[in-house]
Amino acid sequence: MKRALVTGGSGGIGSAICKRLAQDGLHVIVHANRGQEKAQAVCDAIAQAGGSAEVAVFDITDADATRVAVEALSAAGAIQIIVNNAGIHDDAVFPGMSSGQWHKVIDVSLHGFFNVTQPLTMPMIRTRWGRIITVSSVAAVAGNRGQVNYSAAKGALHSATKSLSLELASRGITVNAVAPGIIATDMIAGSFDEKMIQNMVPMKRAGKPDEVADLIAFLASEQAGYISGQVISINGGMI
Repeated sequence: MKRALVTGGSGGIGSAICKRLAQDGLHVIVHANRGQEKAQAVCDAIAQAGGSAEVAVFDITDADATRVAVEALSAAGAIQIIVNNAGIHDDAVFPGMSSGQWHKVIDVSLHGFFNVTQPLTMPMIRTRWGRIITVSSVAAVAGNRGQVNYSAAKGALHSATKSLSLELASRGITVNAVAPGIIATDMIAGSFDEKMIQNMVPMKRAGKPDEVADLIAFLASEQAGYISGQVISINGGMI
């Protein structure tokens, strides 16, 4: 049974990804930092549906703690699928953005990607098969007012995805990013009303977490073995 680690697995999109990967027969490691109870609920739901999952709690911005955690997880078997889903936003127009807001968002999305993925790369190489998938955002593709920090972090992940895909292509490992648009989760509650969504999205609705999860499940599958170095948008035709 292949093992998958999903960071930020207790959130709206993250939980959908975890459940979808478990449906495909993977053992899913549901990561959380402060949302341990929510992560456990995701695991319980997976178990009730006949799947296999466990919770892992660590702070991906802490490089040492993350390395210890992923090495311990790897003791039970190589992690061959990584979904870098954890991310936060702390919005402000750039002239009013604090250094703390800038660094906090960069630390989670960009440094978290390195802290989780780098120590797992060599063990993955040894298996000669792997999938590294990073959840980005439409903000990294088109930009967004008030999110210079978030756009910068996610945009850097696009470049990292393309470079890492070149390094790992000959090892049977694909590296891709998925850039969702407006997805119906608690994170966007209060940010977009129905009229705004109608105006912004050609499909006239917000996306569903399950739709993002289905795309990620495909990229994690054997069938996607010739897709690598790509940033794939899922945004209802916004761009």
